[in-house]
Amino acid sequence: MKLASLMHGRDGRLVVVSRDLTRATDAFPVVATLQAALDDWERMAPRLADLAEGLEHGSVPSFRFHEHDCAAPLPRACQWLDGSAYLNHVELVRKARGAAMPERYRTDPLMYQGGSDAFLGPRQAIEARSEEEGIDFEAEIAVVTGDVPMGATPAEALGLVRLVMLANDVTLRNRVGDELAKGFGFLQSKPPSAFSPVAVTPDELDSAWREGRLHRPLLAQVNDNPFGRPDAGADMTFDFGTLIAHAAATRPLGAGTIIGSGTVSNREAGGGPARPMGEGGIGYGCIAELRAVETIRHGEPKTPYLRFGDRVRIEMKDPHGHSIFGAIEQEVLPHV
Repeated sequence: MKLASLMHGRDGRLVVVSRDLTRATDAFPVVATLQAALDDWERMAPRLADLAEGLEHGSVPSFRFHEHDCAAPLPRACQWLDGSAYLNHVELVRKARGAAMPERYRTDPLMYQGGSDAFLGPRQAIEARSEEEGIDFEAEIAVVTGDVPMGATPAEALGLVRLVMLANDVTLRNRVGDELAKGFGFLQSKPPSAFSPVAVTPDELDSAWREGRLHRPLLAQVNDNPFGRPDAGADMTFDFGTLIAHAAATRPLGAGTIIGSGTVSNREAGGGPARPMGEGGIGYGCIAELRAVETIRHGEPKTPYLRFGDRVRIEMKDPHGHSIFGAIEQEVLPHV
């Protein structure tokens, strides 16, 4: 089934959405918010699934679904933990600044804890104080968990994935270096993240969801120009079961925890860095990776970060060309 939260108060108004994203029905007769559903998933999920089936058959009241009415599926969450599961991205960014990737990164996932109290909806603007902060998007896959016990194995953790969605983990690149130099992680360089209009249950993804990975191209555009189409299932070193188990190694995770994949990143077929889409390549899931490749090739980056007025679109389509989660589509605006 597909679930969305329409803008309403702090936690949104939960609706069940049709598979083709054209219609919705109010979930209020069952449960008011997605967080409340996650807190009692074993009881609520079957009832929501019945609503979804009724929506498909036209047997429940429905209304036109508009993505621009959506908040994030979870407008605020227990926690937001973002990994860096695509080591190609990590390796390229480090190589561009002359740093080797530590060997332990191949076995011990990178992960940071971000702010989760005020996520952006899929059409809400990316706001920044200045273009000089190095405004970047990061196209990612994210999952929402149920309650995960401390010490869960990767297999156990994977079985506790309740929903899958897309994310734009916005980054202010020119703040990153100073923050990481303090040795205490991200804060100011990570403004609110945005999520797709719709979150879907893994069974809705059919064979594309397997081995803890989502095997479909993730499409990114900047100002209506194709920027990247890396396959989210390829080159993902750590699957979501491993990422969740890593997060739960020393503490339980509450229902509604969001785990991000990090920027989706692929190598070219020959093993080298991806080429820009304008050169016939698969492109990139963020500007920083393109700038890293430009630095490796030419000695310096050529592509600027996002400017005010720029637009970013992130979407995933099924094999028939239909949008699965709806689109994240955001304009970059000055904060006033």
